[in-house]
Amino acid sequence: MNADDPLLKILACPLDKGPLVLLEPDKVLLDEAAEPAPAPEQSLYNPRLHRRYPIVDGIPQLLPSSGEQVTEDEHERLLKRTST
Repeated sequence: MNADDPLLKILACPLDKGPLVLLEPDKVLLDEAAEPAPAPEQSLYNPRLHRRYPIVDGIPQLLPSSGEQVTEDEHERLLKRTST
């Protein structure tokens, strides 16, 4: 899925029915042992509810149970990623 995909304009959060933001995977993440960790897949983010929904094999997983609540720190980091 890419940012120009027309599907993004009609996808909505299953909980508040609002728009979602496409998040591209981080290039490389480091875990606590400073080892490179695999980058997560793309995901869709609802900044109003601080919930992230995975995109698996190009298919958005938009069931309420598929969403992951993110911490306040992660929310701030994601907002910075979406504003650039």
